[in-house]
Amino acid sequence: MTPHRHPVRVYYDDTDAGGIVYHANYLRFAERGRTEALRDLGVPHADMTALHGLFFMVRRIKVDYLAPARLDDSLIVETTTLAVGGATVELRQDVLRGSEPLARIEVQLVCGRIADQRPARIPPRWRDAMRALSRE
Repeated sequence: MTPHRHPVRVYYDDTDAGGIVYHANYLRFAERGRTEALRDLGVPHADMTALHGLFFMVRRIKVDYLAPARLDDSLIVETTTLAVGGATVELRQDVLRGSEPLARIEVQLVCGRIADQRPARIPPRWRDAMRALSRE
């Protein structure tokens, strides 16, 4: 399967005083990309919460900023699964302007119970969906 692609438009409130996307907003773009990837795969976050009392939480995140995005840019967030474990998922998310890479984000998510925020196994539907985003 190809990576999931989610379009993002840069708005004024995404930029800093220099007119460049503020560094933390790339994390917001990535979160939207992950959320829409799950929704498009038929396994939205809300269902995992309602059916299993589980949610994904960020354990680790690494961002490499490669080039600036600017006001009114049309961007794409590409989400690809790197690995799926019992309770964890590792993803790569590339923020692109056309074919130009602007940021590369590597994120490890942990599936956790809402009741106590302890790790829990990823339900099979969500594990299968995340594997579908793998380039393998």
